Amino acid sequence: MTTHLRPPAAAAPQAPHAFARIGLLRELGTPGDAVRSFGPNWFAAVMGTGIVGGAAATLPFRSPLLTAWATGVWCLASALLVVLVAATVAHRVRFPERARAHTADPVAVQSYGAVAMALMTVGAGAVQFGPAVLGTPAALATSGALWLTGTAFGLVTAVGVPYLMITRHTVAPDAVSPAWLLPVVPPMVSAADGALLVVHLAPGTGRTTLLLACVALFGMSLFATLALLPQIWNRLVVHGTGPAAAVPTLWIVLGPLGQSVTAAGLLANAAPGSLPEPYAGAAAVVAVVYGVPAWGFAMLWLALAAAVTLRTVRRGLPFTLTWWSFTFPVGTCVTGTNLLVARLGTPALTVVATALYVLLVAAWLVVGARTVHGALVRGTLLDPA
Repeated sequence: MTTHLRPPAAAAPQAPHAFARIGLLRELGTPGDAVRSFGPNWFAAVMGTGIVGGAAATLPFRSPLLTAWATGVWCLASALLVVLVAATVAHRVRFPERARAHTADPVAVQSYGAVAMALMTVGAGAVQFGPAVLGTPAALATSGALWLTGTAFGLVTAVGVPYLMITRHTVAPDAVSPAWLLPVVPPMVSAADGALLVVHLAPGTGRTTLLLACVALFGMSLFATLALLPQIWNRLVVHGTGPAAAVPTLWIVLGPLGQSVTAAGLLANAAPGSLPEPYAGAAAVVAVVYGVPAWGFAMLWLALAAAVTLRTVRRGLPFTLTWWSFTFPVGTCVTGTNLLVARLGTPALTVVATALYVLLVAAWLVVGARTVHGALVRGTLLDPA
């Protein structure tokens, strides 16, 4: 997206709007224009922010400072979610044609998965940090509402986006992208976040049903991911990475991998009291037997994505909202690694989890700062053209 700077007016007939005093409205005529180019890809910022807090809660060490940090980041993600939901409503009211055009765009439509995951990321934080801020009943009610909404929307994207690609979109052979994973990952996030809610239910039919629903959601996303990964690998080897701006999307592959390890661990934690034996015990075995190999492939992909990204940085990597791909996927690897640490107690994994969390925070700080600068100072991220 290119921004064309306009020369300042020789004289203004009236005082400029107060909102125009910041850099953003050097390009925008009214505050409403700020949402003209708004899209679902902005919700990746909520995912990337929320996972910083959520991952901190799973680290194998605790401190009041770490808890305060994680809670503060979750509050920031919650506030950002409210802002983006309001922006979505404003965008659909003011620019309905542009909003409808997202579903016709085979690239833009993939980002609808980020909306579902943003809702559930904040919802998971409500379970982890909400009781100290909202009280336990309100925190669980908030988490449950966000989980239900995010899960419903995620099921729509998991089915609806592939349906549109099959029936309406024209897709070139070299158009395969890691971003194709975005619509099918939400059910995996639902499985993990739902497991956090399962343990708050009394043993009985309701608890068992919710756990089994989470296992089914896990399967939906896992097999869809396994169907897409060979296509992504083939596209990269045969056609290359494509434009430099698309390179950060390589990191999206870490999302379903790390999140599946996380979901397997959390489902195993929720199985006792939800499933009869031998299934409850088997869930703990699956969490390790599946989790360790999946974690290994995630580390392989992380190394590959990092190498390709560093190569692209040396040649020039322009900033776009795809940079948020450096955050949430890495965060899922942190949570997955920490759950393996909790189950196996391996010191080496503790070191890896800590290093990954440091990488996550560093990426979040850089991407967050560049996003604020691009949106509010330069205005390039909200170009009304």
